[in-house]
Amino acid sequence: MHTALVADTFPPLRSSGAVQLRDLSLEFVKQGHDVTVLVASPQQAEPWLIEYYQGVRLLRLRTPRTKDVGYARRTLAELFMPFFMRLNYNRSPLANTQFDAVLWYSPSIFFGPMVRFLSLKSRCPTYLIIRDIFPEWAVDMGLMGKGLPYLFFRAIANYQYSVANVIGVQTPGNRVYFENWLSKGKGKLDILQNWLSDLPASNCSIRISASPLAGRMIFVYAGNMGIAQGMDNIFEFVHAMQARTDVGFVFVGRGSDSQRLKAKAEQLALDNVLFFDEIDPDEIPGLYAQCHAGIVALDVRHKTHNIPGKFISYMQSGLPVFAVINPGNDLEQMISAHRVGVVLTHVEVAEFVAKAEILIDDLEEGGEMSNRCRQLYLQSFSPKSAVSQIVQALQK
Repeated sequence: MHTALVADTFPPLRSSGAVQLRDLSLEFVKQGHDVTVLVASPQQAEPWLIEYYQGVRLLRLRTPRTKDVGYARRTLAELFMPFFMRLNYNRSPLANTQFDAVLWYSPSIFFGPMVRFLSLKSRCPTYLIIRDIFPEWAVDMGLMGKGLPYLFFRAIANYQYSVANVIGVQTPGNRVYFENWLSKGKGKLDILQNWLSDLPASNCSIRISASPLAGRMIFVYAGNMGIAQGMDNIFEFVHAMQARTDVGFVFVGRGSDSQRLKAKAEQLALDNVLFFDEIDPDEIPGLYAQCHAGIVALDVRHKTHNIPGKFISYMQSGLPVFAVINPGNDLEQMISAHRVGVVLTHVEVAEFVAKAEILIDDLEEGGEMSNRCRQLYLQSFSPKSAVSQIVQALQK
C-alpha cells in the first residue's frame, strides 16, 4: 500500500507529534508499505523539497508560518496552509503520484482541503488521526466562548471530519464528540491508541548525578509546559514537597509557562527543582533511566479524553506516573486498572502530597510497578499495532 501522510510536524522538529509521525512512518516501511509524508514547512525557501528518511519519502511543502506567531496571524496562516500545500505539491515531481490511502494528523484542524484534493485525485480512502479535539478543549479551558471564533473553528473541524472515511480517536470517551458525524453514516470511528517506538536508553546531555538533586528520588516532567497542562498546579505541588529532602523534580521542555515557572522557583529559592531546555527526543530514554516517576499534567478543566504521548514514554521506560488530569478522563481508569501510578482529578495541594507519599512508598518496595508499566506499553502502545490497525480499518 502506498500511503500519503499529511502533517505539519516531522523531525528535525522535536515535538511529541513529530516523534509519533516518525515512528508511525518507519513502522509502515517496516511492514512493507510505501510512505510519502507531505509536511508543511514554513521555514524553507523552496516551494518543494524532497528528502528521504530511513526509507520514508518526505515532500516538504512551503507554507505560511504558523508557529510562534500571534493568534490572528496563526489562524490566517493555518487557513491558507492547505492551499499553499496544494499549489506547491502540483509544482513538485510527485504531483501525479497515485496513493492507496491518505492519512492525516490533527492538530492542525485545517488539512481538510488538502486531504480531499489528494483522495479525489487518487480515488482512495482517508484516515484522520485526531489527537486534539479543538475547539472544544479551548472552550473547556475558558480560552474561548461559544461565539463567532468558536463557530468558525467548529466549521473548520466539521469539514475535516466530513473528509474522513475513518476517524481514529485516542479513547472510547471521545466518541461523544463524533455522534453527529457517525449518525450521517458516511464513516466509522476507530479507537487508535497513541504509540511510541521502543528505543534503548542512550547518552543524555542531562546528568542528574552531577546536579544538586543527585541521590534523590526524581519525579520528571518532559514536554510542553503551557496552558493546557495546568502547570501552576504542579508547581504548587513541587513547592509543598520542599520539606522532602530525598525527593527532587526535573522539568525538561519548552512552552509558555516554562520560563515563568523557572523564575518563580528562583524567586522562592526552591532547592528541590531543576529546569532544562528541550532535548532531542532520542535522549529521553537516557533521561528517564535516571528518574523514578513521571509527571502527567492536564488542566482539570478539560472535558475531552486524552492519553498524552509522555504517559506512553513513561510506560515504555518503566516509570510509574503521578498524574493530575481532568475528572472522567479514560486515562484515570487505565492507570488504576493496571496499577501504574497514582491519579488526582482535582486541585488540592494536601492531597497531591498524600498521593505522592503513597507512590514513593510503592517505589521503595521494589520494581513490580515498573514491570507493570513496561507490560502496559508492550500490550497497548507499539507502532506495530497502530499500523496494523490503520491498514485493517482502511481495507474494510
